Amino acid sequence: MKFTDGYWLPQPGTTILRPRDVADVQVGDDTLTVWSSTAPLTSRGDTLNRPLVTVTFSSPMDDVVGVRIEHFQGGVDRGPHFGLATQPAGVKVEPADADGIATFTAGALTARVRTRGEWSVQFEGDGRHLTASTPRSIGVVTDARGDHYVHEQLTLGVGEHVYGLGERFGAFVKNGQSVDIWNADGGTASEQAYKNVPFYLSDQGYGVFVDHPGLVSYEVGTEVVSRTQFSVAGESLQYYVIYGPTPKDVLRRYTALTGRPARVPDWSYGLWLSTSFTTSYDEATVTSFVDGMAERGIPLSVFHFDCFWMREFHWSDFTWDPATFPDPEGMLARLKAKGLRICVWINPYIAQRSRLFAEGRERGFLVKRADGSVWQTDLWQAGMGLVDFTNPDAVRWYTEELRTLLGQGVDCFKTDFGERIPTDVVWHDGTDPERMHNYYTYLYNKAVWDLLVEERGEGEAVLFARSATVGGQQFPVHWGGDSESTFASMAESLRGGLSLALSGFGYWSHDIGGFEGTPDPAVFKRWLAFGLLSSHSRLHGSSSYRVPWAFDDEAVDVARDFTRLKLRLMPYLAQAGVEAHEQGVPVMRPMVLEFPHDRGARTVDTQYMLGSDLLVAPVFSADGEVDVYVPDGTWTSLLSGEQVTGPRWVRERHGFDSLPLYVRPGGVVPLAARDERPDDDWLDGLTLRVFGLPDGHRSVTRVPSAGGDAEFEVSRQGGTVRVEARGTSSPWSVQVAPSVDGPGGTAHAVAGQAVVELTV
Repeated sequence: MKFTDGYWLPQPGTTILRPRDVADVQVGDDTLTVWSSTAPLTSRGDTLNRPLVTVTFSSPMDDVVGVRIEHFQGGVDRGPHFGLATQPAGVKVEPADADGIATFTAGALTARVRTRGEWSVQFEGDGRHLTASTPRSIGVVTDARGDHYVHEQLTLGVGEHVYGLGERFGAFVKNGQSVDIWNADGGTASEQAYKNVPFYLSDQGYGVFVDHPGLVSYEVGTEVVSRTQFSVAGESLQYYVIYGPTPKDVLRRYTALTGRPARVPDWSYGLWLSTSFTTSYDEATVTSFVDGMAERGIPLSVFHFDCFWMREFHWSDFTWDPATFPDPEGMLARLKAKGLRICVWINPYIAQRSRLFAEGRERGFLVKRADGSVWQTDLWQAGMGLVDFTNPDAVRWYTEELRTLLGQGVDCFKTDFGERIPTDVVWHDGTDPERMHNYYTYLYNKAVWDLLVEERGEGEAVLFARSATVGGQQFPVHWGGDSESTFASMAESLRGGLSLALSGFGYWSHDIGGFEGTPDPAVFKRWLAFGLLSSHSRLHGSSSYRVPWAFDDEAVDVARDFTRLKLRLMPYLAQAGVEAHEQGVPVMRPMVLEFPHDRGARTVDTQYMLGSDLLVAPVFSADGEVDVYVPDGTWTSLLSGEQVTGPRWVRERHGFDSLPLYVRPGGVVPLAARDERPDDDWLDGLTLRVFGLPDGHRSVTRVPSAGGDAEFEVSRQGGTVRVEARGTSSPWSVQVAPSVDGPGGTAHAVAGQAVVELTV
């Protein structure tokens, strides 16, 4: 939201109060509070009729400084609030020195507050300038309608880039954008987003999280081109500056504060196949799809039933359509006998024809209007109401219906929707409706997630969720929503995933081939390679099936080859998943996350790192022409063995069976011996492929396993590569790829052998 007309003037009818003179400073044990008048104080008379702005500095953990800006403090706080996992911080508060600078330090991050002269707060990490609040940064605003807002503006340095703010499908770098944090069902082709997160990350070594679950408006270099502005309605604003110094460090601390992604089951990494949305299907159709995949050698891990597993006009009643599925338990048992997991579509809306509507109305489980009536709409389902997840009894009522489905053989849920949440309603717990609009998705997905953990256990729960906000990363996986079946939409989907990755989300997926429309075979085949080199992979469409043979024979080959490649990469992907769970570093990583000091990598949004060592550049053209940015060093194609040296842009041409898939110099990629399923014993016959190890290299590769994780320490001294295994007695091997300084080689370890060496 913009409050000024150019730089100097406020919008017509708008008044803006800004801190001018510091009237008083209070140093506490773990806080620093500053009271600043909104005009100069030249005499005692100036203290009359003069507003004060109160700014309080605190810290929830080391390297994080919280700033609370307040005008009036007498308001009613009705919630909700993001759940923050605070940790004791090593806070140091110092009163003003001889130069009038008071300091608040948490770990390596310091806020330097000027107490004389113009308002100024400098944020420094390890003594290095990060960003600042300047004399015109803070504003307490009253607009022409009499509405109140508070804004802050933090400076942007020369060449600084801003990322994040949720899953946004426009430009990856957010400089020059106006962004509203407000969940909406807007597809992937607009400025709206399903997953809005009031957190941005800067490539200058810091991030900023606004602790407000409602609407937060951002002006990233648009209100003032050298600052990022964020504003909220009301009389106060709470934000946190999070220090790195690297982007990975920022994400580690942000997710430590707001929640780390859960560890997902191994089977979820395999290929998911859907009935698609409005297509016609029954058990015979589903079985033909499943058997067709098996007959063509395409391993399938999960089958998903989309909306019409329930009767039309009844969504959601969680009852299988008896005309189409007369024996759901038997059908699910037959599918599971083929080695499949089962997912079904749900949402939090209860249609008027649903068997649950009258019960929910009578028991007060549906959201109400101020007059006590049930809030209803015909948008999506006729006469639908909305489950009130602020009511614990409604949560139990809703999840008990899902528990029945789990008992029938369902393994997980696609938690669709959760964005169209009204604000003209009354919630059971009295929550502020404006703040609940975005927060609703957290309660919705948490309710389903908690049930899955209760029924299936930690590490076996997984969702396929569309909407999210802060904290939603704890309930993976999330997918990108309704994309079109075009190359342009394929690219916008990737931008959304990269932005979400820099917003604290560890796993991400998208509809292979696009959702709306039917992709031509070229789009489908290119999207297959991209989708099967994402953390999670799903074939899904709207009005047409996404089985590969519906396109052409080559699509079958591409689906088979890349599915099997992904299954061989499972030890590598699972390692990246553990890192997402333990550290908050995503599986799919924007180039800037792995190469923050490479200026050439900072704006790249058409490729990504899959884990730490694999560079993936999807091909967005039918003819196979693709530009890929290669950072410093000699990189080796995992598919062909060809090498390319960076830093530079390289133009390549690939068939549908290929794409740029490079291993970084010094990369160690563990590969499974088998490629039939994702939840296999990877340590049995494991191969470590080693690429371009420099002399003196030493690293540890971790391979998760149900029987306990194994570690492989890889080192090179001169012409000798040495690998030491810990935590496994299975046979394994090492393949050293040929490099610029010598040939490669292969060494095998028999069962129980812990160390191998080979000369290269």
